[in-house]
Amino acid sequence: MPLAPRLLIADQVAGSIRVLDLPDGRVTGVVEGRHLAEHAGFLALPNGHWAFVDDLAGEVVVLDPYGPDAGRPLIAATMPVATPAEHLAADSSGRRLAVTTGLGRNQEPWSDLLTTVDLDRRRSVRVRTRVGEPGVTMPSGPGGPLVVLRHREPGKLTAYRYGDLQSAAPASPPISPMCEMELPDHDGHGDAYDRLTGRLFAAAARGVHRARRDGDRLLMEEPIAWAAPGRGYYLRLDPVRRTLWSCVRGGPSDPGKWPEWTNDAWFHALDTGRTGHVPLGPGLIFRLAVAAHHIAYARVHPDGDELILLTAQLPGGEVRVTARRPLPPMDGAPKPGGTPWDGVQRRAVAASPGAALTAVTRGGHGEVHLFDKTELLATLTVPTPLHDGGHLALTAPGDRAWEDPVGR
Repeated sequence: MPLAPRLLIADQVAGSIRVLDLPDGRVTGVVEGRHLAEHAGFLALPNGHWAFVDDLAGEVVVLDPYGPDAGRPLIAATMPVATPAEHLAADSSGRRLAVTTGLGRNQEPWSDLLTTVDLDRRRSVRVRTRVGEPGVTMPSGPGGPLVVLRHREPGKLTAYRYGDLQSAAPASPPISPMCEMELPDHDGHGDAYDRLTGRLFAAAARGVHRARRDGDRLLMEEPIAWAAPGRGYYLRLDPVRRTLWSCVRGGPSDPGKWPEWTNDAWFHALDTGRTGHVPLGPGLIFRLAVAAHHIAYARVHPDGDELILLTAQLPGGEVRVTARRPLPPMDGAPKPGGTPWDGVQRRAVAASPGAALTAVTRGGHGEVHLFDKTELLATLTVPTPLHDGGHLALTAPGDRAWEDPVGR
């Protein structure tokens, strides 16, 4: 009998991880005392495992969502890393990881620590790079992967040989990049890597910047324009349609006017170069999820929240909104005049490229709404509130989610 999809639910505030069988919501595994680094998110690995960073313990944790059914532990491995974790990425093998550090609960960037992990050798090494909020990708190539950091202030791509980082001395020594490329200042926000073309992508204000690995160097290519008012605040690779997706946000710069923000679903077909956008409506939209048949966005607005599903028949076909499904309101939802991210509830969204299901949380209520294609299938509950919206990952056997090797 084929294995059913499973949902990983993290309450990063309460410190718990639950694994639920879908669609019935049966709990198949629980881990308490683990505080997921929400910004770094969950990372799919090729062997069906998933990784995340425990920001409190200072560890990367590898989960085996189907392990307990076969007599294996839910936690397959742990390795020490520097925190607070900003971004998490893997190479194409899924055995080599990189973790960058960022703000955590601080107003300004303060940490310059980068950790590389070799799961096969059970080796974790920390080095000092540059203070900031760096994104990370790990392009493969002869001689092993590179670790490429995307910096914001000042904007730059810096590349290191993974092997050099793993060979660094104890006590977190400073290490210089072997290659640097300029990016615009102050506006990097999102990373992706396509293993088939060897290109890495960095979202910025004027578009998506592209670079291609050439030996131990990076060669910059022409950026891809947003082609919509505003700029993208997220970037994700879709292995089903071989497409980059983002949400382009426009409107007032004042965060208190967030209900007036405009939002467009932006896409770029990797194999044809076709680029376009679809209006989604005003309010707060941030992350998105890739399902087998749809791309899912959760929109928060004082007039009512909704799950928006796009059908994407790429290349050459139409990209359009096929469903808007209302979501029940959240107590503690963001209000006009205040920021939509400080001390308010949010929504997390998840899907699997190998399943028709989409899950979205109701922050503060301990609820997850499960949709089958465009229809509400069930409301699942957990015993913790899911403050800040919690965090989700939806997995299905053989779903190729690992082809997007950046934590989400």
